[in-house]
Amino acid sequence: MNTMPLLGTSLWVFLGLTILVMGFAAFMTGQALANTWKPFWHAVIYCLLLGFADRFLTFALFDGELLSPTGYLIDAAVLIAITLFAYRLTQARKMVSQYPWLYRRMGPFGWKSIDPTESGD
Repeated sequence: MNTMPLLGTSLWVFLGLTILVMGFAAFMTGQALANTWKPFWHAVIYCLLLGFADRFLTFALFDGELLSPTGYLIDAAVLIAITLFAYRLTQARKMVSQYPWLYRRMGPFGWKSIDPTESGD
């Protein structure tokens, strides 16, 4: 196995386990937090825990370094980014679908208030 010292594992394990498997879990976490109207900072706490799980699975399944501080920080940062991406995407969709009389969609991550003076036609 070609271990990258910065990641504490090989690039393929990082891509497969961290990005695909744990990234899916992070994406679903972001959606769940947005769907239940939780504050975004909960994502950071949950992803720090997902980062620990990712480090353990890297160690247990692929003989990676368990106590790699840089590997953990990179894993956690990637998972936080994926979670916040999913959180904002879901939050924007929910705001527009739940309050169509107040907001309209402005791109994939945003919404804006509907101006009552504008004509809807």
